[in-house]
Amino acid sequence: MTGAKAIVECLKKENVEVIFGYPGGVVLPLCDALYDSGIKFILTRHEQAAAHAADGYARSSGKVGVCLATSGPGSTNLVTGIATAYMDSIPIVAITGQVATNLIGNDAFQEVDTTGITRPITKHNYLIKNIDELPTTFKEAFYIARTGKPGPVLIDIPVDVQRAEIEFHYPEKIEIRSYKPVFNGHPLQIEKALSLISTSKKPLILAGGGVISANASKELRMFVEKTQIPVALTMMGLGSFPTEHKLHLGMVGMHGTVYGNNAIMETDVLIAAGCRFDDRITGKISAFAPKAKIIHIDIDPASIGKNVPVNVPIVGDVKIVLEQFVNNAPEINIIEWLEKISEWKQKYPLTYKNTDGLKPQFVIETISELTGGDAIITTEVGQNQMWTAQYYKFKNPRTFISSGGLGTMGFGFPAAIGAQVANKDKVVIDIAGDGSIQMNIQELSTAVAEKIPVKVIILNNGCLGMVRQWQELFYKKRYAFTCLKGKQPDFVKVAEAYGAVGYRVIKKEDLKKTLVKAFSHKEGPVFVDCIVEPEENVFPMVPAGASLKEMIGGLA
Repeated sequence: MTGAKAIVECLKKENVEVIFGYPGGVVLPLCDALYDSGIKFILTRHEQAAAHAADGYARSSGKVGVCLATSGPGSTNLVTGIATAYMDSIPIVAITGQVATNLIGNDAFQEVDTTGITRPITKHNYLIKNIDELPTTFKEAFYIARTGKPGPVLIDIPVDVQRAEIEFHYPEKIEIRSYKPVFNGHPLQIEKALSLISTSKKPLILAGGGVISANASKELRMFVEKTQIPVALTMMGLGSFPTEHKLHLGMVGMHGTVYGNNAIMETDVLIAAGCRFDDRITGKISAFAPKAKIIHIDIDPASIGKNVPVNVPIVGDVKIVLEQFVNNAPEINIIEWLEKISEWKQKYPLTYKNTDGLKPQFVIETISELTGGDAIITTEVGQNQMWTAQYYKFKNPRTFISSGGLGTMGFGFPAAIGAQVANKDKVVIDIAGDGSIQMNIQELSTAVAEKIPVKVIILNNGCLGMVRQWQELFYKKRYAFTCLKGKQPDFVKVAEAYGAVGYRVIKKEDLKKTLVKAFSHKEGPVFVDCIVEPEENVFPMVPAGASLKEMIGGLA
């Protein structure tokens, strides 16, 4: 068969059901082979959106997401989406076309060094110059993407390789000598960790995105129920532990809860599971968890000790290690610690001024109430993201999908499309800002054409909200290039122009009935333009470079 048909067979062997992408000259053989292959191809309107949609598909389903682009500008348009997946350890396989092998290096039409460009933002990448390498390359690519610390893998395939012929045999197993993830935690390290926990008076768990990617939420909850140790979450860990559980301390870090950040500063043993101690979590590193001995569980040895000194490193799969913790959990008496945390929670709740105007926090709370925490929520980046992290009550893993490490504006809408494709029976909602929604607003065309019923709730404050907030607090209210009021499109008309449904909410009392109407619409996308108070801020807030003790409080 041809290389193009062999690629299709490789994808089928990996149980790929859907590809997000955009055609072009040097992927025409592959597009032709996909045409009647049985694999669903969703034509996005921009390659960046294809990568984000594959990412949203992967985060919400736990499967590997797949995207496709042509060479040159097609592949470079994928870069932001690949980098987003890389920073958050999301398994996607990006397939790009390349000019014919005899033209590589000759500055041919639409030629760029795709593997060179993407090397720093992929877990691994390939340029296939020999068709005989094709089946093994695909087997390796999917294996690398999904195992160990997950991440994006790119396969660049010249057009002549797609046209060449091959006797197709797909390898049953793969053995990569230089790639051997460690799944089981070392017994002595686990023993040390449990011994430390057994003597702790103020233990705390910090759960990150690794808990979700390892499907370890059940084991986390079992360990918590057995020990009664409270749980704080990174932003990427939201959903790994139920918001309404009495031992849930919410998100910590720059816009974390006061009681969660207080717990970090007072704990004597911090059990970090599947997190990388990002600067938005730690604040000033030298002042982070100053009283704590730190146990760090991560499948990636390079992540342990990279940002924060660690007392007990445990390299291994979070799910397997937590199972070992559950089986050998010590009995501990931490009643005074739990009473102190309960006191903090009562004294410093998340709150905002409840005025007559439409508050963004109220919009999030209403969405949470109407969905019962069962929806899949994606966000853009900025204030909309932080308010969602603070006020939506997540119950389950893989229901909060947001760009954490890279902070990519324009991520939420195409990610919601990918999540909806993976979860046809779920309500999928993108909570967006009026700035970031315009970065990939063309995907309305994709959602309408494919009848993908995502709901987009726009928190429209007429500005680039988070940047404006920093300008207010740290730049004497010099709002350089952040005010959009009077320069915005009519989002309801934009939605209608694409063939979608659009609603606008100005009054608080109209919100619930409008959202009920939007959520019940099943035939395609819905935009709900919520005109919220323009100078609302995200609080609490730790200024950049400050310690978690130096929170700016006050009501928004």
